[in-house]
Amino acid sequence: MLTTMVILFWFSVATILYAYIGFTVLLFLVGWLKNRRVNKQPVTPPLTLLIAAYNEEKSIAQKIENALSLDYPREQLEIIVASDGSSDRTDEIVQQYHDRGVILMSFPRRGKIFALNDAIAQARGEIIVFSDANTFYDTRALLELAGNFADPEVGGVCGNQGHFKKKTRDNASKGESLYWNYDKSLKRFETRTGSIVSADGAIYAIRKSLYEMPPSTAVTDDFAISTGVIEKGYRLVFDSEARAFEDAMPGAEEEFRRKVRIMNRGLRGVLMRKKLLNPFRYGFYSLTLFSHKVLRRLVPFFLILLFIASLALSAASPFYLAAAVAQGLFYLWAGISYLMRRRNIGGSKLFYIPFFYCMANLAAMVAVLNLLAGKKIELWNPQRQGANPEQA
Repeated sequence: MLTTMVILFWFSVATILYAYIGFTVLLFLVGWLKNRRVNKQPVTPPLTLLIAAYNEEKSIAQKIENALSLDYPREQLEIIVASDGSSDRTDEIVQQYHDRGVILMSFPRRGKIFALNDAIAQARGEIIVFSDANTFYDTRALLELAGNFADPEVGGVCGNQGHFKKKTRDNASKGESLYWNYDKSLKRFETRTGSIVSADGAIYAIRKSLYEMPPSTAVTDDFAISTGVIEKGYRLVFDSEARAFEDAMPGAEEEFRRKVRIMNRGLRGVLMRKKLLNPFRYGFYSLTLFSHKVLRRLVPFFLILLFIASLALSAASPFYLAAAVAQGLFYLWAGISYLMRRRNIGGSKLFYIPFFYCMANLAAMVAVLNLLAGKKIELWNPQRQGANPEQA
């Protein structure tokens, strides 16, 4: 029994360490050895900025004004708002920009993927840039994205997503900002190995010729669309100079639900693109995809096994007792920071790291269990606050 628990303890430790540290180190080493660059040039191909919208009356006018102010040749830029059956004033507001060249494509409520697919079929741009209605682009964002397509090996580009700085930001969001910085570092390393795992929906672009409608609406559109580029043999790269900003989520509860939805749909996306897990065909990318999108989602189960093994071995060795106590204190810390957040008691980013870490892993566990239970999330219901680009 003790031998089994020792094996379980160290196997869990090894898996968790690989997921967070070993994978990052491996990524850095492979990126350093391969060091694949992008032949970025100042080009301005015909480009369509595609804005997905569902009941975005609070932010759509600001988004369109932001789009019209971007530094890109106007004759080369097409702006489309794809409204997925909006029932508020979204369509009415967009129509007010018709004389300024903004195109409204209003569709019945079927889901974001269908709205994007129908809009792309009518888009004129050689490059399609995908954006959300609450995301505001830096002036040069489109130019930076477009420059990557001068490289014929590049089929898609993911931009650099940030968040508005707000004094009232929830402390869970403060903790999440540390995760975003970590994720950007991973994307830089991944680009040097060949391709990043997938793009973020706030700012990414692909060649229209490579677009293929995802076969399921129960997957995240950004993952499904961007990984389709890799499946076709092209690179998907990260450009830190193509910047976009959006509001952090208003609170931890909303953020938790969002993470569960995204992770559940992301795992379904991996199953949809399971051929990308074949290392004989896709090389190091397959390991990156598994480590980033699959193994990370399984970490909470290994955390539970680690705690159980530590408790079982605590009477046999001071080392395992210390391990059990350390884990218990960490989870207690997370619980205290959660209660402090509930009472609006401030704290530093570092203080809220345990809370954010536990919340993210709990969301991953729920997402995996929902997947195993066959629970699908088909329709897109964005959680929005009124955005303010002046806070960037």
